[in-house]
Amino acid sequence: MEENKNALDEINKGCTIAIEAINNLIDKVDNLKLKTLLQKQLKYYDKIEDKINKIYDSYSEKNPHEVGPLTKAMANYMSNIKMVNDNTDSKIVEILLQGTNMGIIEGRRILNNKKLDKKVSNLLNVFINQQEMIVEELKKYL
Repeated sequence: MEENKNALDEINKGCTIAIEAINNLIDKVDNLKLKTLLQKQLKYYDKIEDKINKIYDSYSEKNPHEVGPLTKAMANYMSNIKMVNDNTDSKIVEILLQGTNMGIIEGRRILNNKKLDKKVSNLLNVFINQQEMIVEELKKYL
């Protein structure tokens, strides 16, 4: 039961960081199609968080773990530092790809090393598959 809760917490953290990163970078994007893609991704992450919240009660009486304000601030700071000399759409996509790939790696690691209930495993698979599709979409803007 604890592994399921931890897996859901990790997915939720990944969504929270992704939402934070996109919100931090979206206003710096010049390409309208890329901006539309990022808005679509925000909606996707919100949907995943909603799904997590719906099943989380089965594993814990608490709310899913969120990323703390310090972690969010550090992530935003690092994104801004990476863009000091290059604030192009391509650089923004590179930053987002790095984060998305981290989400895929962590998701696969959890999926491969934990015994999870079917509904958690299914949600994790959906999350990973969507992340992989996001990577393919983002590559077009490098």
